[in-house]
Amino acid sequence: MMDEHVSKRPVGLGSFRAKFILVVGGAVLFDLLVSGGLALWNVQRLSRDATLEVGQGLEAASQEYIRTYADSTAAQVNLLLRQVHNDVDTLAGVLQSQIDNPARNSDVGTAIARTSPGSVSLIYDERGKWSQNAPGSASVVSVWGYLLGEDHQPRPDIARDIETSAVLDLVAPSLLQHGASKLQMYYIGSKERPIFRTAPYTDQAQTFDRLYPGHNEANFWDFFFPGLYESWQSWAKNGESRPVAEDITQTAPYTDAITGKLIVSFFHPLWTADRKDVAGTAGADITLDQLAQTVENVKVAQSGFGFLAMSDGNVVAINATGEKTLGLVSASDASGTGVTGLERSLKGSSQPAIAKLALDREQGIQHLLLQRDGKEVPYIVIVKKLPATNLWSSGPVRQEAMLLGVVVPEREIDASLYAAQAKISEATNRIVIYQILAILMSLLIVTIAVFAASKRITSGISALAGAAKRIQAQDYSVRVAITSKDEVGAAGEAFNRMAEQISYHTENLEQLVEERTAQIEDAKEEISALNAQLQRENRRLGTELAVAERIQLMVLPLQQELEDFQDIEIAAYMRPAEEVGGDYYDVLKNGRRLKIGIGDVTGHGLESGVLMLMVQSVARALQEAGNTDAVEFLANLNSALFKNIERTRIDKHLTLAFLDYDGKDMILSGQHEEVVIVRANGEIQRIDTMDLGIPIGLEADISAFIKTREIAFEKGDLILLHTDGVTEAENDAGELFGIERLCREALRLKDQSAEKVVSEIVATLMLFIGSQKIYDDITLLAVRHR
Repeated sequence: MMDEHVSKRPVGLGSFRAKFILVVGGAVLFDLLVSGGLALWNVQRLSRDATLEVGQGLEAASQEYIRTYADSTAAQVNLLLRQVHNDVDTLAGVLQSQIDNPARNSDVGTAIARTSPGSVSLIYDERGKWSQNAPGSASVVSVWGYLLGEDHQPRPDIARDIETSAVLDLVAPSLLQHGASKLQMYYIGSKERPIFRTAPYTDQAQTFDRLYPGHNEANFWDFFFPGLYESWQSWAKNGESRPVAEDITQTAPYTDAITGKLIVSFFHPLWTADRKDVAGTAGADITLDQLAQTVENVKVAQSGFGFLAMSDGNVVAINATGEKTLGLVSASDASGTGVTGLERSLKGSSQPAIAKLALDREQGIQHLLLQRDGKEVPYIVIVKKLPATNLWSSGPVRQEAMLLGVVVPEREIDASLYAAQAKISEATNRIVIYQILAILMSLLIVTIAVFAASKRITSGISALAGAAKRIQAQDYSVRVAITSKDEVGAAGEAFNRMAEQISYHTENLEQLVEERTAQIEDAKEEISALNAQLQRENRRLGTELAVAERIQLMVLPLQQELEDFQDIEIAAYMRPAEEVGGDYYDVLKNGRRLKIGIGDVTGHGLESGVLMLMVQSVARALQEAGNTDAVEFLANLNSALFKNIERTRIDKHLTLAFLDYDGKDMILSGQHEEVVIVRANGEIQRIDTMDLGIPIGLEADISAFIKTREIAFEKGDLILLHTDGVTEAENDAGELFGIERLCREALRLKDQSAEKVVSEIVATLMLFIGSQKIYDDITLLAVRHR
């Protein structure tokens, strides 16, 4: 770099420096004088307006805070109720599953009776005329006298309900230990068989005899819950008759005669398997301790409080301060049902404003005058509605929406406003003094700064202007000497670097062009080599996939194999989603025995196809070895595949099911998709295989999980086997083909040949898919009894 500097021009009135001082200095001084005067004038106006603005802001903020507080507390209350709903839903789901699955219900009841006989063994009480199991069980079951036979033993249908309800011993202890606080959970039978099983164990029937005389001579539901059972029966006939679109029904909060605690009962009706009638109920009793504590702990400002009330105004939770402020009077009213209702109504308040408080709709923020120590004190009240529920008190079930209220004195909310007014007045005087001093100091500083900045800034700019003219004249040796570290200094450094680069590129332009040209040629050669390598690799992979696809198609059953049966017709179709699929089907014959297999390997592609070939080879070998036991066949096949999967490190497994036919019986084994059977008379039967095994290749030994099921297969019957590529195929709208549509097609084609059934269903499926991409392998088999 050369040390040549650009010469400086003398400063005149027409120079940049003079213009800078006049324009910038004059503008800044004028701005200071105007803004200072306006500031002083506005300080007084600010003082007058501040009180009004702050007051409005604080009032809006306080009301928003109250709304937010009410919303948050309402959410906490609703969360607690929802936890109880979930626990009752869980218990009801278990009991409903038992009702819907009679075979499993019988197995579970028998198992519990065998392992826990005390849960189902009853002792007759001569005095009470009822039967009850002895202490020591997880639950107590009570059977009333009118449900016993002449030998004082439960009738056969009652005995079955006792075993059915014993599943409560498995579920209720965990639900009682976790989740929301609950006193007890229970099962009550249908109106014809109202046995009562409750966890944990209590002296249930003895307590009923003491507290509810005559209960053992009347029907349980009519005695304790008149109208409730009939409401549920109307729901079964018309689901839209529910007041709220859910099954959970709760009672109004009441004082339990047994425990003396404030509780709510939650019921979930159980339905018969055909969903046309009531089969009983699952239920739970909870204390309102947590709910009441959430509301009673509400504290806004110094003495604000919250309350929880029913829609009729009956307050179920409030602290002592709130009860006194709202003028509530507590009264207990013993009813004929054996419970003591809590009566503490807003409508009976000694405060006229509270007694007239609108409860049928949310009013937002309300301003009320309440009597306090002989004076009228203004209060702010906000009432929020909780989500509606089904409520029973006596008679039909109705809709109920509980109310959450927050109450706070206005004077406590406005306390911050008075403090703000005093602070504003004090601050106004300080602002006036500080503003005058600031204006004077600013005038002095600005004057000095303008002169100093003009000299520093304009000198550098002048030097840059001179150097630019020399660059224009193609003198690339010029350099600017600027010592400042600000933006002007940075511009000078950038200018010097630019001059150096222009000089370098001017002198070495041809050499740079040659170097860049050589680099481009080298890059082109490297790209060409990579393209050639990629083409070779693509050809190799394509060849491997073609070979795998060919091998996979070669091992499928030949058409003459499918036709080589006297009693049955077999037709099949398979389409891989890629070159190599992961679906498996095969038809294996050994003498008079026929084995039909279908499976689906997870995923598709080369690895899935390899595993499918392993299945075909092992199945063929086991069939040829004379392995006729269905359970042993699947267990041995799984053992061989599991070892191959570990050796090849293929992270795959498959669902697999077999149909074994010896000319008379058809045996189903293994876990796969549902088996669809269309009977000769048009009846459709769907068989779930989930309980007949587990996926192949997950465990070394699966013999303990394999089960078989015998299927009737008569003349004219049609069996469909498929993979999920059929039922989960999507159309352009994202709709699935589905098992129901498959059943309808099978019923439509039930009188056609097996080949016709397969071809027609595949044609319908492809028309449904349309232009949508096929994401999964599609396999379909039809087996018809001639």
